Amino acid sequence: MTEEVKDLVNKGEMLPLMEEFYTIQGEGFHKGTAAYFIRLGGCDVGCHWCDVKESWNAELHPPTLTKDIVAQAKKYSDTIVVTGGEPLMWDMTALTTQLKAEGMQVHIETSGAYELSGTWDWVCLSPKKLKLPTQGVYDVANELKTIIYNKDDFKFAEEQAARVGKDCILYMQPEWSKSDKMIPEIVDYVMKNPKWKVSLQTHKYLNIP
Repeated sequence: MTEEVKDLVNKGEMLPLMEEFYTIQGEGFHKGTAAYFIRLGGCDVGCHWCDVKESWNAELHPPTLTKDIVAQAKKYSDTIVVTGGEPLMWDMTALTTQLKAEGMQVHIETSGAYELSGTWDWVCLSPKKLKLPTQGVYDVANELKTIIYNKDDFKFAEEQAARVGKDCILYMQPEWSKSDKMIPEIVDYVMKNPKWKVSLQTHKYLNIP
């Protein structure tokens, strides 16, 4: 990577683009709605059950001009979801400014492990034990999506719920490989604690990206 490209990446004017695709949102509050996904490379949170581990090494994904990402996105949808990897490893100011200038609704899916940058219409926070969110992301989260892999994760979920704002929507979602085991546990927990909602990875049931 040349020094010029590194400088553009540092400014957020280029971003390591892993993939981009138009599909149906599968999880959380906006499930079932059409959206254009921008998946950025780079993540050092390291969840052992991550289903996109190929996103972790940013160097595997070509630095792409932000304006080109925006030009492609606007062909498909006015709702954009930026995901990763961990998108907040990069400065999101240029990307969100350009998307908003095109009149788009801009959402982010993040672990919150890095300081928030960019301007967002919806923040989906999915905190991870290995690298907890910054307070700034807790403060603005619209939805909290906690992944339930085992029974210990219910305690973690409650700890995270105590840190977000009072209007944040709370979700528990089974880790895909543990769905058969953990869905009954989650259903029982939510019925006893109705401030929570159940989230499922419906796109996997629909067999879409």
